[in-house]
Amino acid sequence: MDAYEAVDSRRAVRAFSDEPVPRRLLERVLTAATRAPSSGNLQPWHTYVVAGEPLARLKSRTTARALAGDPGDAREYPMYPDELASPYTDRFAAAAAQRYEALGIERDDPDRATKIAALNSNAFGAPVVLFCYLDRTMGPGQWADAGMYVQTVMLLLRAEGLHSCPQVMWTMYHRTVGQLVGADTRLVLLCGVSVGFEKEDVPRLRTGRADLAQTVDFVGM
Repeated sequence: MDAYEAVDSRRAVRAFSDEPVPRRLLERVLTAATRAPSSGNLQPWHTYVVAGEPLARLKSRTTARALAGDPGDAREYPMYPDELASPYTDRFAAAAAQRYEALGIERDDPDRATKIAALNSNAFGAPVVLFCYLDRTMGPGQWADAGMYVQTVMLLLRAEGLHSCPQVMWTMYHRTVGQLVGADTRLVLLCGVSVGFEKEDVPRLRTGRADLAQTVDFVGM
């Protein structure tokens, strides 16, 4: 799979099969991902790879919290700005509508939030979740570095025939995650990335993207 194909076929998959992911594939992906760029070569990320019985325990704990209506732990960083304006609100609403439809959840379902939280906390059935942390003393530049690292990981997963779903949702349960993986308190959870093979015969969601003219300006060419 070439780079263009990997980028084009990468999407947030929300239905995984229970087929196990070989450790050797993950080691190859995560070794190659160390080449992701970082300012000053700080490489500010640290990843925990969770599968098997520990992941089952984590899913059980977080799903129980979600179904009980637990609002989650106090956030350590905001997911979105307090004031989000157009065109961002428009894109957000359009993507949300597509997600609800693909998950079979009606937008007016009174239990919508709980159902979505439970699906997320089960990692959509993924057999592996990567938890990406970085040192909480790091600044915006290093958060950008960590984002490039996660994107590199997801593209390499596609090159191996795997799919993924980045989930900031896991930060709502950062205490539960941190206790299970034994994360140092000096680290902050950036996100989780569910990993596995896509489940067959399920609706496939592919959200739209803004036209190039809306996000790119060419200057001097």
